[in-house]
Amino acid sequence: MTDSILSERRGQVLWLSLNRPQIHNAFDDTLIAALTSALEQADADPAVRSVVLTGNGSCFSAGADLNWMRGMAGASEQENRDDSLRLAQLMRTLQFLSKPTIARVNGAAYGGGVGLVACCDIAIGVDTAKFALSEVKLGLVPAVISPYVIAAIGLREARRLFITGEVFEAATAARIGLLHACLPATELDEAIERQLYLLAKAGPQAQREAKQLALRIGGADPAQAARIDAANAELIARLRVSAEGQHGLTAFLDKRAPAWVGAR
Repeated sequence: MTDSILSERRGQVLWLSLNRPQIHNAFDDTLIAALTSALEQADADPAVRSVVLTGNGSCFSAGADLNWMRGMAGASEQENRDDSLRLAQLMRTLQFLSKPTIARVNGAAYGGGVGLVACCDIAIGVDTAKFALSEVKLGLVPAVISPYVIAAIGLREARRLFITGEVFEAATAARIGLLHACLPATELDEAIERQLYLLAKAGPQAQREAKQLALRIGGADPAQAARIDAANAELIARLRVSAEGQHGLTAFLDKRAPAWVGAR
């Protein structure tokens, strides 16, 4: 396990913490690989009954790391496609994990961080957390995470949030289904423990089947998800190397407004 992910066993529960607090637990290729590996190991370990995913520090995850984004801005379309497929594998692994998963949303979640929350079976967050799917502000789209976010919040809300890129509060996240509950930070761990208590009372085989039942009836299928991921990786790769995507990324990295800001 790399330093970008902290792993702690507490009885039958595996706690995984994104551990880049100095940059708000932002993603890079190392974190993506480490988290994917940790989840795959948890899935194969019969001693693990459930997984809690959280962030170290004041944020859950700010999405993509700036240095990583800078590298991808200069990468080829094929390199961007391969990069997107690695993130897609992470999201798909979390979505279809055979063990129950809980997102302990200890702070802000943006972009890919929202995707992680959406992929968990249960999501509980602090009432001060903020959320955003702000990719359009960079001339991009939340392609890789889109199937999971839409499944969590519904098509109507996703259309609005995808095209505005607006920041929204924890209360809104709870209202639209991204969070199951939001509450004061002092009550967060008690709420997580309550969910773990309930999960521990269920038969593990029945629990696995119940989760797969819900996913299957809801239209989620791993093979179909892999095909959608491939198409979405093509889309984000194309947009990253497009003129608008390059301009948006460069403006963001240079901390200036892109040319389209202010247009009506």
